[in-house]
Amino acid sequence: MNYLHAFPAFLSTLALSLLLLGVFWSLLTFITPHDELSLIREGNAAAAVMIVAALIGFAMPLCATILRSVSHMALVQWALVAMLVQIAVYLVMRLMIRSLHDDILANRVSVALLVGGISLICGLLNAAAISV
Repeated sequence: MNYLHAFPAFLSTLALSLLLLGVFWSLLTFITPHDELSLIREGNAAAAVMIVAALIGFAMPLCATILRSVSHMALVQWALVAMLVQIAVYLVMRLMIRSLHDDILANRVSVALLVGGISLICGLLNAAAISV
């Protein structure tokens, strides 16, 4: 069986997904008060845990959408929902942990694991809800 006939659809879906991931990354790093990439380059594991967990939490709903979706427009629409969910998770955690910014700057991995874990959980629930 020749699967290459689906290759253009694969490429366009992959490209769109990576673009949406980049948009989310940019938005997330814009709303955080610290520069994650600089912190990561300095060896700050807490910053890396938080950003990677949020990215995975965003990517899970994208995966669910790709598996069930029939159009790129649906992928974009559900990606916007996933972005809102992940941004809301970050903002709620920032309200609950008033020292979040200082904790990340101080490389407190325990706080990053908590916030990152909640981002992953919400991403998983978001992906499951899309699959209904």
